[in-house]
Amino acid sequence: MNFPNWRTYLVTQASVSAGRPTDEIVSEAIDGGIDAVQLREKGTEAVSRYELGLEVRERTAEAGVDLIVNDRIDIAAAIDADGVHVGQSDLPVAVARELLGPDAIVGCSAATVEEAGQAEADGADYLGIGTIYGTASKEVEEYKDGVGPDRVAAIADAVSIPVVGIGGVTAENAAPIVEAGAVGVAVISEITAADEPRAATEALARAVETAKDPEGDGDSR
Repeated sequence: MNFPNWRTYLVTQASVSAGRPTDEIVSEAIDGGIDAVQLREKGTEAVSRYELGLEVRERTAEAGVDLIVNDRIDIAAAIDADGVHVGQSDLPVAVARELLGPDAIVGCSAATVEEAGQAEADGADYLGIGTIYGTASKEVEEYKDGVGPDRVAAIADAVSIPVVGIGGVTAENAAPIVEAGAVGVAVISEITAADEPRAATEALARAVETAKDPEGDGDSR
């Protein structure tokens, strides 16, 4: 198993970047210390995601940052990404594992303890828990309200694989997610829509680090 320990995780989406190219956002996030990047880009054609993925793969590989592809196992394989992240309506975790092999990182979205337990049983390496605070990034009614940090705590207690919280997360509200048991947080708008993506990444990392080690004595949670 490939258990990641990502504290900051950027999920790309050009539609919230104020016209700036995704590879520019990714480069600034890397400079700010991002631990992982997920190529999302909902609403774009496969060939566009593939071509962008090749550029992002080059940048993340140079920086030693993990690259995950949202939903598309074929694109993950084509660009030699580190892994794939699937949702509840995508191909199952076990199928992703079979197609990408034992060394790939396979993540899965979960909003309930039951979904989380099934994903772990199917071989997921980590879970994306959310939507935590509600977000406009997913334009469907069920995501308007978040599950909250309490759901993170319930799921973190129920599984043995790492979880990251996603959805409406900012540097200001990241701490309760980490305190609830998440290893880190995943964001779209907090970095992508920021005037200064590098500074936003650094602020997010500081918030997570402070939540993990509130005394600043190196004794992390």
